[in-house]
Amino acid sequence: MLTLAVLLLAFVLVTASSSYGKAEVAARGEARAVDQLVEIAEYAPQAQQARIQADAVCYARAVRTQEWPAMADGDKSAAPSVWSTDLRRTFRALEGEPVFGMLVAADNKRSDEREERLTQATPSIPDAIFWFLLATLVITVIGLGMCLPRRNNRGQVIALVVVTALLTTALCIIQNVDSPFYGVVKVEPTAIADVEKQAARDFLADNEADELPCDDQGIRTA
Repeated sequence: MLTLAVLLLAFVLVTASSSYGKAEVAARGEARAVDQLVEIAEYAPQAQQARIQADAVCYARAVRTQEWPAMADGDKSAAPSVWSTDLRRTFRALEGEPVFGMLVAADNKRSDEREERLTQATPSIPDAIFWFLLATLVITVIGLGMCLPRRNNRGQVIALVVVTALLTTALCIIQNVDSPFYGVVKVEPTAIADVEKQAARDFLADNEADELPCDDQGIRTA
């Protein structure tokens, strides 16, 4: 039973770690795509450039303040979609321009990475497997406890406590890692926050702060 429990723990931990890694990669990839949109916008006419950069700032704010907390519950927010839709409307005015293809490619990359991020926000380990693993660990610990000698068992009791603590810790780590945007070990919105600052700086280089169409939470104001 102990061997079975350890093998199950190892298998499930690898699965959960893979999901966590994909979530982290998707979050960074999305941030890079938004940053590319801001940089490519420099080649667009002034009107479209300002609008794209403003939408990028608002999108990053909406992801950081609205969608990131929602992902802790395996959910998503509609706030970022407002700005991605506005971006595509702006692209239509640039159809036929050399910059159009680059902007569409960067936006498609942003969309794909966001979809992957949202997918990984949902736990990858089914509840049935988690409860089966928990039952296996409980039975294993009980079985080990029943095998302890009645006397002179101090060393065996200590060993059982250590094994129980290790198995329980491993189970808690699995549950935490399987929800990449929740818990002690979670993916932070560091990358998208950095891009937000960069996009805001580029926008403010030619515009005023009050021209942004959103507030600090990424909610449309204009």
